[in-house]
Amino acid sequence: MSVPDYMQCAEDHQTLLVVVQPIGIVPEESFFRIYKRISAVSQVNVRDSQRVLYIRYRHHYPPENNEWGDFQTHRKVVGLITITDCSSAKDWPQTFEKFHLHKELYGATLYDSRLFVFGLQGEIAEQPRTDVAFYPSYDECETVEKRIEDFIESLFIVLESKRLDRATDKSGDKIPLLCVPFEKKDFVGLDTDSRHYKKRCQGRMRKHVGDLCLQAGMLQDSLVHYHMAVELLRSVNDFLWLGAALEGLCSASVIYHYPGGTGGKVGSRRAQGGSLSAEAGNRHRPGALTSNGINADTSAEIGRAKNCLSPEDIIDKYKEAISYYGKYKNAGVIELEACVKAVRVLAIQKRSMEASEFLQNAVYINLRQLSEEEKIQRYSILSELYERIGFHRKSAFFKRIAAMQCAAPSIPEPGWRACYKLLLETLPGYSLSLDPKDFSKGKSYLQSKGPGILQEKKDVTQSLESYTAKCPGTMEFITLPDGLKLPPVPFTKLPIVRSVKLLNLPTSLRPHKVKSLLGQNVSTKSPFIYSPIIAHSRGEERSKKIDFQWVQGDVCEVQLMVYNPMPFELRVENMGLLTTGVEFESLPAALSLPAESGLYPVTLVGVPQTTGQITVNGYHTSVFGVFSDCLLDNLPGVKTNGCTVEVIPALPRLQISTSLPRSAHTLQPSSGDEISTNVSVQLYNGETQQLIIKLENIGTEPLEKLEVTAKTVNTKEKLYGDFLSWKLEDTLSQFPLKPGKIATLTVNIKVKLDFSCQENLLQDLSDDGISVSGLPLSSPFRQVVKPRVETKPINPQESSKAGDFSHVKVSESLYLLSRLGSKPSRFW
Repeated sequence: MSVPDYMQCAEDHQTLLVVVQPIGIVPEESFFRIYKRISAVSQVNVRDSQRVLYIRYRHHYPPENNEWGDFQTHRKVVGLITITDCSSAKDWPQTFEKFHLHKELYGATLYDSRLFVFGLQGEIAEQPRTDVAFYPSYDECETVEKRIEDFIESLFIVLESKRLDRATDKSGDKIPLLCVPFEKKDFVGLDTDSRHYKKRCQGRMRKHVGDLCLQAGMLQDSLVHYHMAVELLRSVNDFLWLGAALEGLCSASVIYHYPGGTGGKVGSRRAQGGSLSAEAGNRHRPGALTSNGINADTSAEIGRAKNCLSPEDIIDKYKEAISYYGKYKNAGVIELEACVKAVRVLAIQKRSMEASEFLQNAVYINLRQLSEEEKIQRYSILSELYERIGFHRKSAFFKRIAAMQCAAPSIPEPGWRACYKLLLETLPGYSLSLDPKDFSKGKSYLQSKGPGILQEKKDVTQSLESYTAKCPGTMEFITLPDGLKLPPVPFTKLPIVRSVKLLNLPTSLRPHKVKSLLGQNVSTKSPFIYSPIIAHSRGEERSKKIDFQWVQGDVCEVQLMVYNPMPFELRVENMGLLTTGVEFESLPAALSLPAESGLYPVTLVGVPQTTGQITVNGYHTSVFGVFSDCLLDNLPGVKTNGCTVEVIPALPRLQISTSLPRSAHTLQPSSGDEISTNVSVQLYNGETQQLIIKLENIGTEPLEKLEVTAKTVNTKEKLYGDFLSWKLEDTLSQFPLKPGKIATLTVNIKVKLDFSCQENLLQDLSDDGISVSGLPLSSPFRQVVKPRVETKPINPQESSKAGDFSHVKVSESLYLLSRLGSKPSRFW
């Protein structure tokens, strides 16, 4: 026997094995629909008896396992039900011949068989037959269950006759020696008249009769026969069959102590059988009372309790039986299944440590070379059993092995979906969660230290890169055929982000609200509302609006402080921003973080394509071939200065250059937000010089208006003469200034000082003197005064808003300074 049944449990020893298989071409859906109805009849109350028969159905059973039917009768196929399609009478002879050929596979052990024919009507279908049932279609077969009950009763008749025949002590008759397949060659030439041989034959037959009694519903008789078999077989050191007798004794005792079964579905053995009445169930229950209040079979209960093992003795006998099985390499499947049965009993007894010892023994039982599918099944069952006894981490370990087996290199078409499904089921066992909200604040596994942890992490990442090269890890949901949706797993800790900060534009590109330099400043008043409520939630903090603006079409920056927890260099590819609110073009970046880098600044950039409010929700990365979308709301401990900023329409950009050389002195501008350039010139009193200023539009928007003003700065609070003059007519004729065009402005510098009646003038001029400077060149109210057609507001409310946020960008401004005296004057 080479194929183990990992679903075996102790109560299976009292079942009759029936195989249900299709003949010819039968639709799979139709076959399993009938198979489900057949397998529902799993318990049948024997007519005119208090006994109950239990049936175990299989739609596939290896014929070689059937050869062990004498060793343990529940492994013997005693019933065969075949299902076939036959639509015409001319196909019937061939169909019936296939039925007979199919019976020959299990012919040596079969008690009875049935053929269910669907689709055949007419004279043949009307002939009464006991072994064949005809039905017009798979939908018109109401009597299937009744036919199965009659079939099971026929199995019981044969079973009972065999039990009576072999249980009767016939003096003078030689008892045959029952053997397992690999033993037959060992008994050739033995003395069949020796006392040792006869005891061996008697012990094996007693054990066999005990199996038949257990299957026939005679629990008390089976206990007696098992005890007698143990004594006989122990006296002749027949260890393999002694182990089988001990296991049979354990099975009968388990059935007595745990009538609900040990297979995992408590009470299912009594609830499934539709033909088993409540009265029959009560009669079969130990210690049940009749309607008169008197025990139905007191003597039988006393005898049963005397021969039945206690719950503690059951486990001891299982250990002894398994030790005997271990002496025979050909009994590996029997040993493995006995371990599984013992674990199921210990799970009910809540003896987890002892159960783990049986499972550990099962892991190291050597079987033949298993196929990949059989390995997956074996590891999955081990995982399920460890879960039942409360060993959740061990269960996850074996389930992970099963998952890896689904994608083994030897498999031509790896089962990635099954692998992913099994891996998801391992997460609770390792106390892991895919929900970032469940992450603890402590160190993760990737941050742990320990011997060989560096090598282990490298191996894991290399394997991950190898897998993603074949099947990229995306952020898409995977929907399995059964409807289960597998969520993506983002890498939120590779790298770890500690803070997110939206950066203002460079000083030369920052938009400023326009204030008229020539007119009166208009002060707008707004109502002041006080609220004692302070929002402390992280979500509100991240969504608060920032006091600066971004500009449509300009490159904007967000700075992240990141940390590499890995003990080796971490390569992060395709890292960019996740935003909502406006259309945003994220410009991905690639970075390489040193091992355990500490906080490392990373700047991510992008270009807003439309106007409105934009919110930075998170970032995306590609690490080890896995694409991740990491949302800030799911990241604990991330500090931000606000993640929502307003994007205003695209603004013109102006670059200013002059004909004078730059000054070595720097004149501080009137406000820190202004952009200035300093030039110098030396003039004598009465001398005149022209300053030519070039205005170049380096942006994409036209410049529509120019406004020029001058301010004289005098540290001594003395001002003499008028130094600067200009005419805007020629310059304004070049406006609106289109992108790429240059306009010129000529400024006349004339020194004209009156020294009369000023006694201390020369002394004053020998000091810091008089300085004259020009304010930044700008075009105020360009959007309000002369809005462009493409940006013209469509309603008064938008028009008002446009007026509030009219801006201009200035690359350079001009400042002039005059130093006057008897020496030539110098202007900056």
